[in-house]
Amino acid sequence: MAHFIETRATLVGDAIAGLLAASGGRLARLDGDPDIRVVLRADLDADKVAVISGGGSGHEPAHAGFVGPGMLSAAVCGDVFASPSVDAVLAGILAVTGPAGCLLVIKNYAGDRLNFGLAAERARALGRKVETVIVSDDIALPAAKQPRGVAGTLFVHKVAGHAARAGASLEAVAALARRVADSVQSLGIAVSTATIPGSPRSERLAEGQAELGLGIHGEPGVERIALPGAAELARLMTERFSATGPLALLVNNLGSATALEMQVLTQAVLATDLGRRVRLLLGPAPLMTALDMHGASLSILPLDDAIEAALLAPVPVPAWPGAVRVAPPGLRPLPAGLAGESFAPSRDPAVAARLAAVTRALIASEGALNALDAKVGDGDTGTTFAGAARAVQADIDRLPQADPAALCRALAERIGRAVGGSSGVLASIFFAATASALTDGASWPDALEEGVARVQGYGGAGPGDRTLLDALIPALVALKSDGLDAASAAARAGAAATARMDRAATGRSSYLSAADLAGVEDPGAAGVALAFEALAAAG
Repeated sequence: MAHFIETRATLVGDAIAGLLAASGGRLARLDGDPDIRVVLRADLDADKVAVISGGGSGHEPAHAGFVGPGMLSAAVCGDVFASPSVDAVLAGILAVTGPAGCLLVIKNYAGDRLNFGLAAERARALGRKVETVIVSDDIALPAAKQPRGVAGTLFVHKVAGHAARAGASLEAVAALARRVADSVQSLGIAVSTATIPGSPRSERLAEGQAELGLGIHGEPGVERIALPGAAELARLMTERFSATGPLALLVNNLGSATALEMQVLTQAVLATDLGRRVRLLLGPAPLMTALDMHGASLSILPLDDAIEAALLAPVPVPAWPGAVRVAPPGLRPLPAGLAGESFAPSRDPAVAARLAAVTRALIASEGALNALDAKVGDGDTGTTFAGAARAVQADIDRLPQADPAALCRALAERIGRAVGGSSGVLASIFFAATASALTDGASWPDALEEGVARVQGYGGAGPGDRTLLDALIPALVALKSDGLDAASAAARAGAAATARMDRAATGRSSYLSAADLAGVEDPGAAGVALAFEALAAAG
């Protein structure tokens, strides 16, 4: 898998340089790369307790992204998924620890425990006051003797950093941090593994599979499952938590889940029994990632007054999402006037037959038009035309069939609501303009031409631009002089002509080369031809 890197050997150092460059002077680093990589606050307060954390890189923005007032004083960065050395951790301690001492926040991995632990002992031997807290928040294996430290560690960073910023003693900061570490719980889910830059991805999951309870270094999950819908996934995950009382919930993007997915998952979690006890929400956001793993993790923390105040306190750390109080969504009534015109139904058998014929034809052609569009667009023209047809078909008996102007206004309203994107808007403009012309006394052919003129004015396309207009315009010219059969033939010829056009003016086809367009009819023009053929057949 390709990555935006210079070399794997310089990856972490280059990334830290980029972080510092974007910090506006908030951050600094120790001059020890590549053996010692420590990011620290540029404005250290030596009179207050320092809070230090770190570990392997690849979890960004953790840990260096959370260096700042009210959070970490320094972050010690190892290679990708590898603990930093004892010397690197000791350098971080010595660089930021004053008379008030420091707290080391350590994730529960063997390398981190050993390297941070030995560095703490060496710092104490040098006269520094050092306390440690080990975070083991992963609940994937309830019986594990050494649960992993994962995204719940960030709660410890925030609460300890808040206490230190407020001037609490080292003993008080450490006690509060341990209380958080003892009660936080986390669980992860992913549909792909992590990818280390410079190495191929391990593809161990089939399409539709997910791993529950996986680690943040690409370790296999505790359980492999068929990925359910968001609501069932939220229930499955939240039932494994055991906390009681009001909670803080951190929703963490493990790397490459989309914002849409994360928002859906967040809402699904909040709708569960556990979610209804969530008072504070953090995220969804990428906070402790596993490079580009497509997954998410949930972390919960029972709240008391001190912890809640610490989580709510703002910090000038861009990567930190802040905590918000969960509240019911604000709903407002739709504004007056949106409902549009009310239409009195009327009956005209000939009009009803023509509407029914066109809607049936477009619905029946959904798959064929989609297949045509898949060659030159995004494959949804058939669905767009069929969606408009279904909306009209469902309302045929409620339409003002005997009033041409009102009928066109009604079609504009129904199609505009049923069809999204530019297609629905242009169709609505077409029928609305046709209705206006009919109201002013124009004949059907003249009114339809006025509709086309408005579509050209707003849409920007014209004859020869490889759009539905290449079928519609010649059809209306023929309709004016020779009737429906001639219009149908002209529309079909116009649609066929688009297969010989080597450029498109609008839409996704406009980004394709002449070779990609050659021999393929414009699907919109093909849909117009189908509609006119149905009209002609209906008589």
